[in-house]
Amino acid sequence: MFIERRAVAALQVFLVLLFAVLVFLQTFSLPGQFRYMAEQSPDEAYLRWPLTAVTVFWVLCVQVVIVSTWKLLTLVRKDRIFSDDSMVWVNVILGAIVAGWTVLVGVFLYVGFNASDPGVPLLLFLMVVGVTVLGLLMVVMRALLRQATTLRTDMQAVI
Repeated sequence: MFIERRAVAALQVFLVLLFAVLVFLQTFSLPGQFRYMAEQSPDEAYLRWPLTAVTVFWVLCVQVVIVSTWKLLTLVRKDRIFSDDSMVWVNVILGAIVAGWTVLVGVFLYVGFNASDPGVPLLLFLMVVGVTVLGLLMVVMRALLRQATTLRTDMQAVI
C-alpha cells in the first residue's frame, strides 16, 4: 500500500507538469508555429487557422484524459476505484479518445487525398492505428473495471 501511495503521488506530480506544458503548447507554441508557417509559406497560409484549431483540439483531448486520470487516481487513493464513480471517468477518457480519433481520421483522409508525397499520409495512418489501439485498449480496460466492480459489490453483499 505504501508503494501504491508513492506511485500515485508521483504520477499526480507528473500529470500536473504535463498539463502545464500542454497549456503552454496550446496557448503559445502551436499558434506561433502556424503563424510562422504562414509567414514563411504564403501559398499555404490558408492552413494556419485550420491547423491551429485541430492541434489545439487534440491537446484539449489529452488534457481531458489527464484530468480524468487525476480523478481516477483520487479514487484509487480513497480505495473507491471499484465503484460506479470510476466508470464515469473511464467513459470520459474513452469519449476524448473517440473525439480525437474522429478528427484524426478526417485529417488523414483530407491529407491522403491531397498529398503528392506518401510520407505524411503514412505517418498519419500510423497515428490513426496507434490511437485506435489505445481506444480499444480503453474499451477492454473499462470492461475489466466493470467486472471487478461487480465482483467487489457481490463480495461486499456476501460479507
